Amino acid sequence: MSLQGKTAIVTGAAQGIGRAIAENLAQAGADVAVADLDPGRSVETVGAIEKLGRRALNLKVNVADTNDTKAMAEQVIKAWGKIDILVNNAGITRDGLLLRMKEEDWNLVLQINLNGTFHCTKAVLQPMTKQRYGRIVNIASIVGVIGNAGQANYSASKAAVIGFTKTVGREYASRNVTVNAVAPGFIDTAMTHGLPTDVKDTLLKQIPLGRLGTPGDVAAAVRFLVSEEAAYITGHVLHVNGGMLMV
Repeated sequence: MSLQGKTAIVTGAAQGIGRAIAENLAQAGADVAVADLDPGRSVETVGAIEKLGRRALNLKVNVADTNDTKAMAEQVIKAWGKIDILVNNAGITRDGLLLRMKEEDWNLVLQINLNGTFHCTKAVLQPMTKQRYGRIVNIASIVGVIGNAGQANYSASKAAVIGFTKTVGREYASRNVTVNAVAPGFIDTAMTHGLPTDVKDTLLKQIPLGRLGTPGDVAAAVRFLVSEEAAYITGHVLHVNGGMLMV
């Protein structure tokens, strides 16, 4: 699944799943723009990509700001002449039961997770359609399909990302732009490190493979979907959850 000669943008790539995706794409041969709200956190990711012999850009981007995402696309085009791959990974949580959820927490999660996906996708679609080639992968979540108590905002945002993925996939298939989603289950990242032991034990009992996923598990799925081996796949949601949800 070589990505030699391809250019990619990965949002939220400073750490966790985003960093794993960025490094995996670089290992496959892609040059990677590391887009994050805090470029100081992205230095290690950029360094890892360059050690693999690939080019990297460290871009400060607030995905909720349409001007930032337009500037992001323009910077990549200026540096490398094209954008082949976009991975919409940037996302946040602000958990709480619905009756206690603050409106600002609802809005912020939707602004980053959903509106951010919209802004970034819109920013790259023109160059992708012009070159008649593009691979877009949106990071959704298992809770966007099954729901999760205390995550009404996050679940709603990820369910919306899935619907967005299918619609944009239909709209731009004729231009050879595929749009897919990866829906991770519970992944061993900073988000899950804070879970109490009893909660983790309960989770593990629901996962047939008996373990939390790793960022590398998600990155491998993304790498497949942006490769030529997946050229006939669009509008698809690839579940990476250890069997917790089987559809």
